[in-house]
Amino acid sequence: MASIPPQRARETLTGPQHFAPPSARELRAQAVQRLQAGLFGMAGVLLVVGLANIINDRARLTEQAENPAVTQPSPSASPGTSDPLVDIGVMPSSVPSAAPSPASAQNVQR
Repeated sequence: MASIPPQRARETLTGPQHFAPPSARELRAQAVQRLQAGLFGMAGVLLVVGLANIINDRARLTEQAENPAVTQPSPSASPGTSDPLVDIGVMPSSVPSAAPSPASAQNVQR
């Protein structure tokens, strides 16, 4: 008899229930609260991203002001001598060459 669990009878609910479904006013208040929390969260993220962007821009400007000697290579430098594959003709040059004018093309054909 020890292997059979005891039978427990469940009583039917005869007393009052303590759960009342939310009214339309409470549902609206919950929706407004969720909307406010979402909007404040999005505004907070926007402010943090904006602040990070401002800090990044200021740091970049400060770095450029401290190091004016570091500049981009000038286009007058000879690009053909810097790339050996272009020199031997394996790859085309990345710098566009001067296109022939239509007048010079007519002179060549004559």
